[in-house]
Amino acid sequence: MKPFSVILADDHPLIMDALRNLLEPEFEILAKFTDGQSLIEAAPTLNPNVIVLDIGMPTMNGLSAGERLKKLMPRVKLVYLTQNQDQDIAKEAFRLGASAYVIKTSAASDLVGAIREAVRGGFYVSPLVTKGIVGPAMHALKKGKRKNRLTLRQKEVLQLLAEGHSMKGAAFILNVSPRTVAYHKYTMMDHLSIRSSAELIEYAMKRSLVAV
Repeated sequence: MKPFSVILADDHPLIMDALRNLLEPEFEILAKFTDGQSLIEAAPTLNPNVIVLDIGMPTMNGLSAGERLKKLMPRVKLVYLTQNQDQDIAKEAFRLGASAYVIKTSAASDLVGAIREAVRGGFYVSPLVTKGIVGPAMHALKKGKRKNRLTLRQKEVLQLLAEGHSMKGAAFILNVSPRTVAYHKYTMMDHLSIRSSAELIEYAMKRSLVAV
């Protein structure tokens, strides 16, 4: 039987090397990526069964990348491997199409088990996060709407601003006008009831939209 294929995405090369050593006995590792943008550009061509990705990555965070990938590749299974134990982040990941949410401090066997569960069509979440968002709740979360939800473009703008880019620099990267970036920035601030740029950046950091 042909092994299930996996792509790894994490901005820490040592972690990806460890993951490869852990997973290769059972899964075929197709490629490794250190940023979200490179991941979404290459993944459709590689066509993996599973993508194991972190949330905090440069150029495009894992949540935004995962949201795009599920639109491009509806059948791919997303397994988030992260340090973030925030239940709201986990819920957002599942709403955007995740099959598993694993904390990096979990046992290595947890990640292997999560991937196995994902390819079977199930869901997995580390007990370190919560015991309250499994089973039928997962399906409800995937369909539900969250308060203060940002659009994909708003998330992209927010990440670039949080990484230190000016509005002009963010506009160049996204191939839009500075006025468009400004519109998204101030729309987000109004939507989130945030009064300053500093508070907006703090929000991005708390939501793990910026790689550290």
